[in-house]
Amino acid sequence: MMRFPHSFRWLLPALAVLLLLGGSCGPALQRHFAQGPNTHVYIVRHAEKDPAPGLADPSLTPAGRARALALQKELEQYWLSSIFSTNTIRTQATAQPLAEKLKLPVQPYDARQLAALASRIRSEYSGRAVLIVGHSNTILETVEAFDAARPVPAIGDEDYDYLLEVTLPRDSTRAATAVARRYGLPRR
Repeated sequence: MMRFPHSFRWLLPALAVLLLLGGSCGPALQRHFAQGPNTHVYIVRHAEKDPAPGLADPSLTPAGRARALALQKELEQYWLSSIFSTNTIRTQATAQPLAEKLKLPVQPYDARQLAALASRIRSEYSGRAVLIVGHSNTILETVEAFDAARPVPAIGDEDYDYLLEVTLPRDSTRAATAVARRYGLPRR
């Protein structure tokens, strides 16, 4: 008897149901699956950075490194296809634990070109999940670049624990949505 990996054990019963429903539901199901799954874009600010004045590109504090690990634990289950980060030490260090766990490279992006990033994700990662690591003054703008409304009015200088999720519906006639939740230890 052929064995399926644990993650694919749902496939056989699902195929059986589709075959049984093939007659009357077939065209509707075909349209549904032809559109593909929703795209999920997770957006976070870099974790806690070194507060010493005058640092051009500060690294993460111990609390920031702990938050980066919390991000890994939070998102490792979502089958991310790609991770994007600005080209700073703190954003890359925030993404690194998850990138290592998933064996994905961290792709750089220009925070001044958010529309281009959104367009790239819509075309190259449709139906998949990605992570974008940015800054307090760019993550809400990133949500807006996907034509979704801000899920919170502002991100403060001390807000490191927001995890924003933008859902791009497979049906392009439906609007993108965004929600905010917290992850890791609460901010101090």
